[in-house]
This record gives sequence, structure tokens and C-alpha cells, in this order.
Amino acid sequence: MQEQVTDEQVLLDVKRLRKFFPIRAGMMRHVQGYVRAVDDVSFQVKNGETISLVGESGCGKTTTARCILRAYEPTAGELLFRTDDGSMVDMAKLSLKELKPLRRQVQMIFQDPFSSLNPRMTLLNIIGEPLVVNKVAKGDELRDRVAELMHLVGLRPEFMQRYPHAFSGGQRQRIGIARALALNPVLIVADEPVSALDVSVQAQILNLLLDLQEQFGLTLIFVAHDLSVVKHISERVAVMYVGKIVEIAETITLFNTPLHPYTEALMLAVPQPDPRLRSRRAALQGDVADPSNPPPGCYFHPRCKYAQEICETEPTQLLEVEPGHFVSCHRAAELDLAGVEGGAAA
Repeated sequence: MQEQVTDEQVLLDVKRLRKFFPIRAGMMRHVQGYVRAVDDVSFQVKNGETISLVGESGCGKTTTARCILRAYEPTAGELLFRTDDGSMVDMAKLSLKELKPLRRQVQMIFQDPFSSLNPRMTLLNIIGEPLVVNKVAKGDELRDRVAELMHLVGLRPEFMQRYPHAFSGGQRQRIGIARALALNPVLIVADEPVSALDVSVQAQILNLLLDLQEQFGLTLIFVAHDLSVVKHISERVAVMYVGKIVEIAETITLFNTPLHPYTEALMLAVPQPDPRLRSRRAALQGDVADPSNPPPGCYFHPRCKYAQEICETEPTQLLEVEPGHFVSCHRAAELDLAGVEGGAAA
């Protein structure tokens, strides 16, 4: 389940999305099992908002993003996307030929601002490639459009004949953002776009994304593990653990009053500038569950200090416990958990 909004507000509706990777072994490479990288994920993205997917490494947030882009073929589920004419199309069912017109409306900003850029191409070719491939512009029109895009992201147009190695990490990420904007998309998936950058540069890129979102009415799916970044840029946050969403809420609500123990653990891991608070911050114990062999019941129960017998045997469901606040926890109604500003839970 997810927050109920009017049909006109929903740009993307992800329903029961699954992505399993086969585990092959032996000389004949027979399938021995599956890694359940994304396991029954559902959420909605409203037009013009920023929703963040957060969690530890390996939780499935990047795989979810790539399935939305059809960079990975979903194993099951629906990806309902609102097109220009207002109709909803299931991108998961489209052939590559049918999907091509929609790719202009959904673009991606990659995590690594260097490896995502072809070192043998100039900025003119990198930023202009989507325009050329989709037969939108060429010649002088192409150069003018690339110059406009470079100006939008804070780069000097006279640099368009230079190669990526001539730029800093922050500048290279601006190049990636310019490329993502080339076809005037309505939805941008940003896969940890600032994690490889210095802290001072991170703020510049985040503010640039916010400015561009306001200017062009963009919708953002922001993949991250840094909660301070998420708090700055997001309107809603979806917390993932072992391929499942365990909590969804508005950003302020989630940070102040988390309802899932895993969300609380993420909040308590946020560094605090006051050294007196250090003793109140306990690291999350144990390792992330194996997505190829998850534990029974709640996947988080082996690491959860609040776990009871029901948590070890009964699977959880994502349910709305407060307006707009969804959580997958048997004890959500009775726990008093600490937010990012709070101390230990009662």
C-alpha cells in the first residue's frame, strides 16, 4: 500500500515490483536459487516532488531505480507512468521499441561523475548525444542547445570542446546533469549523485538540483544513503531493507518520529556535532540479511532489539498507521523510537 493521492497527481506508480537475479552453479550453470534484490516494492511518485530511497548498501535501492528506468528487466510488477496525454502506461510491459519514446521523459544522473562520461568525447558530444540519437537537433541548433544546457548547470559554454578529464568532480557531475536535462524530461532518477563528491561540492550540486526542479517542474527519485543529504532535498522518504520498503513518510515526520526500528537505527547513525551525544548513539549490530536466503518473519528481526516471537515467524506488511505514514513492523504502534534529534527510545 502507499499514500492515496488523486490520479492527476501521480506521475509514477510502482506496484509490487520484483527483481530476482539467478544464482547459477556447476558445470551446466543450473539455477540454484535467486537473489531477491527487489522484493514486492510499491510506492507512488507525485508530480513535482522529490522522493528518496534510502538504506544500507545492498538494500535494493539502486536496483529499484534501474528497474524503473528499465536498465534492468523487472522480474514482476508494474511501472505505471503518466505520459504527455495523461494516460498511464505500464513501462514494465513495453518492448524496447515501444519504450524508446518514453525514455525522453525519464532520465538518470549516475553516481560516478567520471566513469559515466566517455573520456573520448567532448562536452559537445556528451551533452548533445541524447539530442542527436533522438533526432532533436543537429549542427548550429545542437551547439546552441548544448551551450544553453551548460549555462543552466553553471558551466561556461566555451568549454564544450574540452574532454571530461579537464574538469573537477563537481563540474563533471554538472555535465551529467546537463546531459540528463537535454531532452526536457519530467522524471529524473538520481543514483547517489553526490556521494563521490567533497562535502562543499555536494551542497552546490544539491542546490543546483533544487533550483532546476523549481525552474522546470522536475520530479526526482533520489537514491542515497546519507541522511543529511536526504533531509535537505526530499519531501518524502522510503526506507528500504533487504529488497523491501519498511517505512514511507514525509521527510520531517520520518526524521522526527520514525516508526520502524531500522529507521531509528539509521537515524542514530547520523553523526552529531555535539560530542556529549556520542554515548547515546549505538551502532547497529549484526550484518544485513542475505537476500538469497532471508530469515523468516520480519527480515530485520535478527538485528532488532525490540524483536518478539511474532517478529521471528510472521511476515510484516506495509500498512498506513498514521495519515501518509506507512510502516512494516508488528510493533509499530507500541514502540517509542528516537528521531534524528532525539535520544534513546523508551
